[in-house]
Amino acid sequence: MLEMSRIRAGQWEGSWASEAAPDLVVVHQEKPLDGLVTEPLGEGKWRLRLPIPVELLSDGVQTFLLRAGDETVGRFTIVTGVPLEDDLRAEIDLLRAELDMLKRAFRRHCVETAG
Repeated sequence: MLEMSRIRAGQWEGSWASEAAPDLVVVHQEKPLDGLVTEPLGEGKWRLRLPIPVELLSDGVQTFLLRAGDETVGRFTIVTGVPLEDDLRAEIDLLRAELDMLKRAFRRHCVETAG
């Protein structure tokens, strides 16, 4: 079980809880990545480290899957670039518009049901 995950200095780091050494693979766009290091920490915990290949980083969202056999047991995502900023602004604008619509509908309901 993946307990913790972070990215530090170009490396993904995770903590895995299991008595036996984990047999894991990190996959990006269905391609397995080389370089996953597994180190015992004791007490049924393992440190996982993977250098993130710079050629995989580009604008947008990059998702990396941690797999044990055919099962996805964890994931980490890297989001970069200006397009993301535009996507977030558009999403916030949509949320504001929906909130304004709900406020108007609620106020109208209160006026109609008030006695």
